[in-house]
Amino acid sequence: MVEFEIWQLYRKMLRSRLFENAIINLWEEGKISGEMHLGTGEEAIIAGIVSQLEEGDAMAVDHRGTPPFIMRGIDPVLLLLEFLGHSKGLCAGKGGHMHLFSKEHLLASSGIVGSSGPAATGFALAIQFKKQNNIAIAFFGEGAINQGMMLESMNLASVWKLPVLFVCKDNNWAVTTVNDNVIGGILVDRAKGFGIEGYEVDGTDVEAVWKVINEAILKIRNNGGPQFIHARCVHKEGHFLGDALLRYHRNPTMLAEVADSLKEYAGESLDEVLLLLRKIGGQLKKKVDPIVVIQKKLKNDPDRLKQIEEEVSIEIEQIINKALNIYNGGMKND
Repeated sequence: MVEFEIWQLYRKMLRSRLFENAIINLWEEGKISGEMHLGTGEEAIIAGIVSQLEEGDAMAVDHRGTPPFIMRGIDPVLLLLEFLGHSKGLCAGKGGHMHLFSKEHLLASSGIVGSSGPAATGFALAIQFKKQNNIAIAFFGEGAINQGMMLESMNLASVWKLPVLFVCKDNNWAVTTVNDNVIGGILVDRAKGFGIEGYEVDGTDVEAVWKVINEAILKIRNNGGPQFIHARCVHKEGHFLGDALLRYHRNPTMLAEVADSLKEYAGESLDEVLLLLRKIGGQLKKKVDPIVVIQKKLKNDPDRLKQIEEEVSIEIEQIINKALNIYNGGMKND
């Protein structure tokens, strides 16, 4: 029986956040090329789930793979080298940050929207055939809930009573489109339509997530079939690093200089662009950082909070230095 331990969850969440903060710096320095989709803001959801997994449990992850890979025990040096495109990375530098795989951990990610549904269902089918008491997890954003392969996976999981947990991480934005414009109905009701029990949870509160997940996982392990979680969260860095809408919301003085480039987000009218920026700002103000939420729960022991922050900060610095040393050495030898 897994026990709730809030300090361990905080360490997991902080470790993931500081690692991704370091990734931001490396990306801004140009060391990591291309798009980078981070999971900052999803830490409570991931920690509340991964902390309850056992050996042999499997996970299928979307394009925001850093938090689940870090929290599941993947070597962060290998992960960072992968992001840097180095041959010693987790997938020999060929997967980038979206297409990751660890056979040892039964953990796979993909940038294809909705693909975690069939991948996790496949994991669960294998578990069922092998008669193991394990489960599979599918992580995906709310934008994926309209994908046919996701709905088909939920249907098959229900019919075959597979041990899979579908986890929808909802930040209310499908890239730059407000959910109300593209998603109809209540997501938990969609799951119920397939005969899958669903739960709503505040994805910024790791304690609330842990309790809901504990109940759902217990049912799955006791042959209760698939379960569905709808967790609301916020993406602190927008859809991807360098997200223009978020960047210009934070610094409106830059808007006039880049007005033309922003038109692609909202038609040809600058007024439409400004309206979209206000919507994004309003959404961000309503959302809460999960790191702040858990720190408030632990504020009665400031010394321990400070100690953990110092320990994790040192660890992340060492990880970055080790990865960069390997990366720079590899570049010299090429």
